[in-house]
Amino acid sequence: MAKKYYIIDAHCHVYPDRIAEIAVAHTDTFYGLKSLHLGTVSDLLSGEGRSDVDKFIVQSLATSPHQVKRINEFIAKEVCEHSDRLIGLGTMHPESKTMEADLEHLIELGLHGVKLHADIQDFAVDDERCLKIYSLCEKKGVPILMHAGDKRYDRSNPNRILPVIKKFPSLTFVAAHLGGWSVWGEAAKALKGAENLYVDTSSSSAFLLKDEMKRIIDAYGTDRVLFGTDYPMWRADNEIEYLLSLGYSESEYENIFAKNALRAYKLK
Repeated sequence: MAKKYYIIDAHCHVYPDRIAEIAVAHTDTFYGLKSLHLGTVSDLLSGEGRSDVDKFIVQSLATSPHQVKRINEFIAKEVCEHSDRLIGLGTMHPESKTMEADLEHLIELGLHGVKLHADIQDFAVDDERCLKIYSLCEKKGVPILMHAGDKRYDRSNPNRILPVIKKFPSLTFVAAHLGGWSVWGEAAKALKGAENLYVDTSSSSAFLLKDEMKRIIDAYGTDRVLFGTDYPMWRADNEIEYLLSLGYSESEYENIFAKNALRAYKLK
């Protein structure tokens, strides 16, 4: 099929070449899965199965406060070197003693949001320390991409996310994995209709039948769903083909594949 849509992959993890293999293996072990790709920027931009993607939103995570500056500068450097293809998000950490400075530096670097992962960073999304991050981001208009859901834990499930998005109504949240990895139906039921919430499709299609996927997307609305692959986990071409098989209209696919990401992250 000839390429029809402008496509932004709104959920990609990238790492410096020297640590990419270790970082990807750690995530694979955490989820009991096997990533299909390498996790480096060069692989992301040249790798098999991603030729139809026009731009990638890239990010990484700080597992301790002292990593925040270094990671944000790495992402910003890669975005600068590949500005035609990459859009960057930064990271923060709830134990940082310099949150205000961390956020200011992130903004100065030209990054467009903050990625948080409650399970890997070891906190709950409604932790008091995280509320300070949300408050700072709300004041500065910086969106939050948060990992959402895991039936094994209770750090980022919908019962914790819903009070947070209600507490910060002017802050844009993007909840990954259709709002709740491994608790998709529960998440859609609880989170649908929230005006300051978007969700992305990353790491969902591999676990959901097509009618389930469509039902969940419909619950949020096609104006609230971003396309994302969770690179290096899955192949973009397979994820695109899966979504195209769900039978949405051209305008709905334009929203899912690009326009919602542009709105959520305030991009041109």
